Amino acid sequence: QVQLVESGGGLVQPGGSLRLSCVASGSIRSINAMGWYRQAPGKERELVAQLVGGRTNYADSVKGRFAISRDNTKNTVYLQMNNLKPEDSAVYYCNADITVWSTTLYWGQGTQVTVSS
Repeated sequence: QVQLVESGGGLVQPGGSLRLSCVASGSIRSINAMGWYRQAPGKERELVAQLVGGRTNYADSVKGRFAISRDNTKNTVYLQMNNLKPEDSAVYYCNADITVWSTTLYWGQGTQVTVSS
């Protein structure tokens, strides 16, 4: 059984920073792409940042403020979020293409990020 568990969300003032973490655990043979999505109330889930084959991909709204990174030794992906804005408030989800016997896209349960003064 594979699990993705996010942590690091919370309440932060505008201009502040947060670092999200997502740890993959279970009978993992390999992890391919990893990424972060977010979903605000009443809106569709959207891509925030993605790591695919060593390349990064960011939503235009977070370029220059957010940075995705990965520690393969810990099966962990991070999202460093700087200069946060109220419009960044959402539930943030990580996902990963993980190979056990076949490759499946897994999702975490989400972590709430609220940017407010």
